[in-house]
Amino acid sequence: PLISLFALYKISIPLIAVVTDLATVHRIWFNSSVHRLIVPTETNKALALESGVPEEKILLAGIPVHPQISLEERSDREIRQSLGWDPNLRTILAVGSKRVKGMQAALNIVNHVGALIPLQLAVVCGKDEELYNELHQIEWHVPTHIYNFVTNMPELMRAADLMICKAGGLIVTESLASGLPLLLIDVIPGQETGNMEYVVDHHAGAWIQDEISMLEALAHLSLNDGQLMKDWAAAARKIGRPQAAMQVAELALDLMLAKPVERKAIG
Repeated sequence: PLISLFALYKISIPLIAVVTDLATVHRIWFNSSVHRLIVPTETNKALALESGVPEEKILLAGIPVHPQISLEERSDREIRQSLGWDPNLRTILAVGSKRVKGMQAALNIVNHVGALIPLQLAVVCGKDEELYNELHQIEWHVPTHIYNFVTNMPELMRAADLMICKAGGLIVTESLASGLPLLLIDVIPGQETGNMEYVVDHHAGAWIQDEISMLEALAHLSLNDGQLMKDWAAAARKIGRPQAAMQVAELALDLMLAKPVERKAIG
C-alpha cells in the first residue's frame, strides 16, 4: 500500500522493510519495490531472492534490538548485584503471561528443581496482573524476583544465564543478541516454528514440549558445572546480532541524505 501511495502522489521517500522472524516468513514481506529489505538470516535472504527481490536491495543485518544490549559493559554478577539479586547464583529469567502456554508449569518445575540445584529465578509478567498476583501466592523454594512490567529488559537479559519464553521473533532475537540460551515453551505454528527451529538447529536452546522435557533440560543444563548451558550461550553469541539496530539506523540515515528516490506517478 505505501509503495502504491508514494507512486500515486509522486512522493520520494525511501521505504525500508524489516523482517522480524528468523526463518518462516510470509512472502508478503518480500516486495521487490522497497528500497531496502533488511533480513535477519541467510534463510530469509534465500527466501527473498526466490521471491524476486534483487540481491542489491537486501541487507543481512539481523533484527534490530535495544542498543543497550551491546553497550552494557558490566559483568553478569555486577548487574545482579545492582538489581538486588544474588550475584553468585545461576539465574533463570522467565518472560511471558498466562497467554504463554506452559508458563506456570515451567515455573513450578524450576521452583522445585531449584530445591536441589542452586539457582535463582526472575519472572517478568508483561502487565499480566492475574499472573503477577498468583505468583506472589506461591511458596518459592528458590530466591525469586517477580516483576509485573519492566523497562530494563536488556539489563535483565545480560544478568541471566538462561531464558524461558515463547518463540516470538523479538524475544528470541533479544536473547540471542544477549548471548542468552533459550528454553522455548510455546510455539505458534507458522512464523514461530521457524524461530524455534533456528534456535534448536544452531544449538542455542531447546524446544520444551511438556513437563518431562522441561525437567530433563534443567537436569542436563546443571551437569558438569553447567557446561551445556555455557555451550548454548556461546552458540547464542555466535548467531546473535546486537548491532543490527545500528546498521539499520545508519542505512536509514544514508538514504535520507542521498538523492531522492525517483518514482513515476500512476496514470
